[in-house]
Amino acid sequence: MEGQEPENDQTRLKRLLEAVAQTRDPAAFEELYKHIYPRLRSHMRRLAKDFVIADELAQEVMLAVWRKAEQYDPARGQVSTWVFRIARNLYIDSLRRRMPELDENDPAFVPQEEIAADRAIINAQDAQALTTALGSLKDEHLEVLRLSYFEEMPHSAISSLLGIPLGTVKSRIRMACEKLRWALQQSR
Repeated sequence: MEGQEPENDQTRLKRLLEAVAQTRDPAAFEELYKHIYPRLRSHMRRLAKDFVIADELAQEVMLAVWRKAEQYDPARGQVSTWVFRIARNLYIDSLRRRMPELDENDPAFVPQEEIAADRAIINAQDAQALTTALGSLKDEHLEVLRLSYFEEMPHSAISSLLGIPLGTVKSRIRMACEKLRWALQQSR
């Protein structure tokens, strides 16, 4: 073939893809695969961040190229652009498949029912009574309650933090709860 210019990559890829599309030429597909697959795999690894998933997706893309070779339209772009568009679409599909189905009855998605006016008033009164009852506690009792119930610290950790015996921590919590119970009963 004297006098002919050497074939550039894009022309070669088009020729190989046409051979796959027209005659299902395995040698042409193998050459196409060797040229495209390394870059495709690298691209999929950057997208997926999981090498196993990326490699599986890259294989799926090449399988789609084999199956859909006749759908390639040279007027719409280069072979590599077409292949990477398939890759993007398969990647998006894989993300959709991995997303959990949303359960519209999940309590997180169901709006809370409106609280009746009388219940709202009772709740506000209970909250006020609790605030008042907590305000009547000594600081030492309030502190152990806060650490135990709101900070969720174990009694032994509270003992170490405050530098008091474990029995004292338990006694203060019990006494604070009794005082709160008494104060709340008095407010009703």
